[in-house]
Amino acid sequence: MPADSATVDPVTQMLQTQAKQAQLFFGQLMPGTGSSLPDAGTMDRWAEVAGKLQSMWNEFQIDKPASNNPLAAMFDPAQWGAFAKNWYQQMPLADPAQQQKLWDDSMALWQSVLSHYVVQPDGSVDEGQTPNLPRHDRRFSDPRWQEQPIFALIHQTYLMLAERIGAMVDEIDGIDHDKREQLRFATRTMVEALSPANFPVTNPIVLERTLESRGENLVTGMEHLLADLKRGQLTHTDSGAFKLGENIAITPGKVVHETPLYQLIQYTPTTDEVLETPLIIFPPWINRFYILDLNPKKSFIRWAVDQGVTTFVVSWKSADRSMKEVVWDDYIRAQIDAIDHVRARLKVPSVHAIGYCVAGTTLAATLAIQSRRGEADKVKSATFFTAQVDFEKAGELLHFVDDTQIAAIENMGAGGYLDGRVMAATFNLLRGTDLIWNYVINNYLLGEEYPAFDLLHWNGDVTNLPSKWHKRYLEDLYRDNLLVIPDRLSADGTPIDLSQVVIPCYIQAGREDHIAPAESVWRIMDHFSGPMRFVLAGSGHIAGVVNPPDAQKYQYWINPAETSSFDDFVAGASEHKGSWWPDWMEWLKAQEPATVAAKGRRIPGSKGDNVIEDAPGRYVKMR
Repeated sequence: MPADSATVDPVTQMLQTQAKQAQLFFGQLMPGTGSSLPDAGTMDRWAEVAGKLQSMWNEFQIDKPASNNPLAAMFDPAQWGAFAKNWYQQMPLADPAQQQKLWDDSMALWQSVLSHYVVQPDGSVDEGQTPNLPRHDRRFSDPRWQEQPIFALIHQTYLMLAERIGAMVDEIDGIDHDKREQLRFATRTMVEALSPANFPVTNPIVLERTLESRGENLVTGMEHLLADLKRGQLTHTDSGAFKLGENIAITPGKVVHETPLYQLIQYTPTTDEVLETPLIIFPPWINRFYILDLNPKKSFIRWAVDQGVTTFVVSWKSADRSMKEVVWDDYIRAQIDAIDHVRARLKVPSVHAIGYCVAGTTLAATLAIQSRRGEADKVKSATFFTAQVDFEKAGELLHFVDDTQIAAIENMGAGGYLDGRVMAATFNLLRGTDLIWNYVINNYLLGEEYPAFDLLHWNGDVTNLPSKWHKRYLEDLYRDNLLVIPDRLSADGTPIDLSQVVIPCYIQAGREDHIAPAESVWRIMDHFSGPMRFVLAGSGHIAGVVNPPDAQKYQYWINPAETSSFDDFVAGASEHKGSWWPDWMEWLKAQEPATVAAKGRRIPGSKGDNVIEDAPGRYVKMR
């Protein structure tokens, strides 16, 4: 600090120093201007950029997206204003004591941050310093957030306020647990949106890029923003880099059966012999099935085929107006139909079944119905990928199931189906920093081009949902948790009692899953009655499932002891490096090890076998 700092009010001195520092900073980023005004050529260039941005925005206003456009709503100031007002009214921010404490803490923080820098009277900072700031966050890990005191102050103050505001949620009296959790989620959403990294004038990386490119990044970023607003969805990747059946979803196979709700794909064997009992996979109808067949190195489907398993996959149709009456019964009947079709096609008594996410929830109900009907032996074993049946601890998605939000979702589905972009925006909010604001910075502020990433392409390939069924799903399962009450729900005329599921089950959960929390997935163990193996995989809802052995990534935990709770399982679990897939395959083959020759209808499209079309089929391409 300057030598005369003791004779000057510390706050005044700090502000004066930062004003000098900011002037010097911009002078360094615009060589030749120093502390003087930019020359006429520079001013003309910035005027040209401003004119481009204004012209692009004016053209966009002529053909504005519809009011129900999910992305347009996300960037609508009125929406955020209403959200912020409602949030503010619930928080004790108007308390004078809280305000005074925030001010005092801010003064102490600013003095602490500035103490890490040797700032000369002219505002320059001695080079070669590595400040050890009190708060750390990966959003501000770039050295440019620490090199200049002005940006260190900005992001450190933000992090301190984020901590304080988050703590206030725990201090509010007179609200129940669910309301507190909802407010905590709203607070996190608001705080993430207000990060200084999300605004060009408070982000040193964006400022530097803007000055280096003379504003071209803002022009490119505006092009990206307007294109996304028109399509109603945030772009994460170069969508033109992928084409179904050519470089994603390329495991060879045929569509062998079709209904108005789904197509059934059978894959071509790669081994001379295969397990006698085939495998049928039910992926979630809220996503495209090819998350399990991104490319040969990542494909669970291809890997299963290579292990000698005759593999079928259901490809659900994206909802349209013709599906406005589709409900849970229809998806359960579809699963029963697919199981029966595979059994009849290959002339086998039973199948192995996998249910992923919401399709696993439905598979649990299907198994309970089959058991009550005396048909439990149609399924030899069942595997559940990140699936829930008990929604008491279903995590942050519970924040979207109060009466107000369900009514809003119902209004969005007035045409008989819910636009898949709405669900995509909801899931993105659960990881706002990673799936929203990170891309706002890269795509809109820095103007970077999109990467070619198959997983992100799949993530943006949204699927519409039947609105009537989606509403009931939120009400009956998430909100009221009725599936775990014996005979409280029914489907296809048969009451559902999960305790009647007695076949062997393999239950996989993701340790970091924010959509189906591991503790919630564990609850299956409390409701089924047959032998069960629970496996906790590293990572989350997608990477925890799509983790091929050759990648040698993550880990999984098993605990063969009898445990009565998820915490007990974790406490006694042993860690194993790499993928859990081989563990599952060993378990699957132990259920029925018999094999048969891979011939006849085991090879879809072979002589005399009538098929509909090549995999991946038409339904996965419908929007």
